[in-house]
Amino acid sequence: MLVAIALLMASGVGYRLLAEHLARPNESIPLAPGTLARLPLELAGWSGSDMSLDASLIRATDSDDHLARVYQRRGSRRVTVFVAYGIRARDLMPHRPEVCYPAAGWTLRNSKPVELSLGNGSKLPSQIYRFDRGAFGQETMTVLNYYILDGQYSPDVSLLRTRAWRGSSAVRYLVQVQISCHVASGDLPLSLDFADRSVQDFATVSALELRSLLPSIVKPDSVRRPETIRE
Repeated sequence: MLVAIALLMASGVGYRLLAEHLARPNESIPLAPGTLARLPLELAGWSGSDMSLDASLIRATDSDDHLARVYQRRGSRRVTVFVAYGIRARDLMPHRPEVCYPAAGWTLRNSKPVELSLGNGSKLPSQIYRFDRGAFGQETMTVLNYYILDGQYSPDVSLLRTRAWRGSSAVRYLVQVQISCHVASGDLPLSLDFADRSVQDFATVSALELRSLLPSIVKPDSVRRPETIRE
């Protein structure tokens, strides 16, 4: 289960070019360490257990607070959940699945946008990636990824890039949520769709619980307006 976390640490060098625009803003909102750990271990039938991360991995996340857990529910595959919260957006920005997994030897086979309906009527835009490795794609990794930028959901870093060019004061906090599901060769091919449903199901039941732990701000964006989170 540590593979998904370790892959998140690889950097996308190209995105460092925006670093000067993403210095820590004066009005940033730090999150007290341990806040994300308040996400319930029991969520709509999903049972979770915390993962122990090496100190070097924690430092590599460039985050102010993080969460690493494994969740499983009867009738679903086990998923690994990693959440990173930071006020230094320039450090979190390079850690993207489409960069990190190929750098670690996985091949990106496809990706697709998915908009999930949440319990309060709002929408969660996210991106699902499917990677495989081995001579004949002997194992796969399905990854659902999304961001929360100053209270707004975004499926990728496009909203962050837009804010970045406005200057450092445009970003007050950034959260990256990554939910992954590993499928070994013995479980293929029927488990691929099962893995896809599992990451979507967990994202749906956990999004509002996670959002309730974060600062309650929404900063309008005149260029692109993802669905605003409704409290």
